[in-house]
Amino acid sequence: MVTNDATILRIKHEILYEVAKLAWNDQLEDGRDDIPYKISPGPQAQYRCCVYKEREIVRQRIRLAEGKCPSDRNTNNVVQVINAACEECPIASYTVTDNCRKCMGKACQNSCPFGAISMGNTKAHIDPDKCRECGKCSQACPYNAIAHLERPCKKVCPVDAITYDEYGVCVIDEKKCIQCGACIHSCPFGAIGSKTFMVDVIRLINAGKKVVAMLAPATEGQFGPDITFASWKTALKKIGFADMIEVGLGGDMTAAAEAEEWAEAYKEGKKMTTSCCPAFVNMIKQHFPQLLDNMSTTVSPMCAVSRMLKAQDPEVVTVFIGPCIAKKSETLDLNIQGNADYAMTYGEIRAMMRAKDVNLEPEENSMQEASVFGKRFGNGGGVTAAVLECLKESGENTDIKVARCNGAAECKKALLLLKVGRLPEDFIEGMACVGGCVGGPSKHKAELEAKKSRDKLIAEADAREVHENLKAYDMSSFSMHRH
Repeated sequence: MVTNDATILRIKHEILYEVAKLAWNDQLEDGRDDIPYKISPGPQAQYRCCVYKEREIVRQRIRLAEGKCPSDRNTNNVVQVINAACEECPIASYTVTDNCRKCMGKACQNSCPFGAISMGNTKAHIDPDKCRECGKCSQACPYNAIAHLERPCKKVCPVDAITYDEYGVCVIDEKKCIQCGACIHSCPFGAIGSKTFMVDVIRLINAGKKVVAMLAPATEGQFGPDITFASWKTALKKIGFADMIEVGLGGDMTAAAEAEEWAEAYKEGKKMTTSCCPAFVNMIKQHFPQLLDNMSTTVSPMCAVSRMLKAQDPEVVTVFIGPCIAKKSETLDLNIQGNADYAMTYGEIRAMMRAKDVNLEPEENSMQEASVFGKRFGNGGGVTAAVLECLKESGENTDIKVARCNGAAECKKALLLLKVGRLPEDFIEGMACVGGCVGGPSKHKAELEAKKSRDKLIAEADAREVHENLKAYDMSSFSMHRH
């Protein structure tokens, strides 16, 4: 389930805009306390029980916009719960509906092993203190009168990282969370968000640092057929970025390096996984650590481009921009040297642009730093296509089988098969988001909605091969290996 609640998105983006505007003018310290009153002026509440709750939620969102935890509880997780906003979801997972006939058979009561069901005046009643959510009552009821009310955030979490405290407020288990961000847009109360590094980036630009933007391959098509990488480069330079690089180039780099790993592993009979999706990598690290030796040691396209830029200028600050939440966690991984310094979503960078009165304008599609295979890295199956292309260009065997996992559920299934030695394919391409990066949680448009524009823009690129493209870059100046 994904919510399209315009109110939640409007408030979220308005807060980002207000924070960005103050940060650009170096007025955040003095002006942040005024934002809650600007967003929720009162005296009547607009969307919550009272203006005081609305303003507290805004305060917690401001902390997220500054890269802090929304509450006093300090954690390293990028994905965070906005406690003040988490409300009104059912605490009891199973509840009796009005379909209950209070029948003589009492199948629900007889099936419950915990004595949680009693008979009321008009229908059965489930005691939430005794219920252990086994679901036997729901299965036994002949009228289907017992509903399973699973919270949206818990339902979409692919790794069961979400539970609740004694007050019914959502709690994220950091040891399980893979930072995919699926829960963020599933919550109909907007009670889950992610830390942003927008303020840090603004301060670095204001300080005169050389800050270079790195735009995700998934970007093409997200903003229509006329908004090109050249459009982005112009707009980003207007707000103070020194330059902009297409991360599809990193896709070419990653594909070439992974192709070498795949070729060697295939000859040895060793099965391997990709390593470019950070949520998929987090899934392996936290839920399948015994498979770490099967994971590619090649860095992600984001890291590859960042290392290239830092090899050219060690003082450069690199900022990834795309639809991914998990990329933020990748930038915080201290074990990966030379990675991007910051990662931002489209909503965050557009708030920075809006605060400077800068818009994306149509420009000729003249900028191509990646092959078509690198550009398609953001699509489901795009990594496999690029690696197979590199194997073909190198004269290696391309008759290999790849499990192209589309979404976290398929990733989990493939990893389970690999763990028990029953994976029929030779390699796993793991994409935690359905559709690949173009289906990321912070996308601007849905995959199918953006497809026509994306296909048009990519079709205008030339047919350069991956290895041919990489000849223009000094690949010996940095390492493509994770450690």
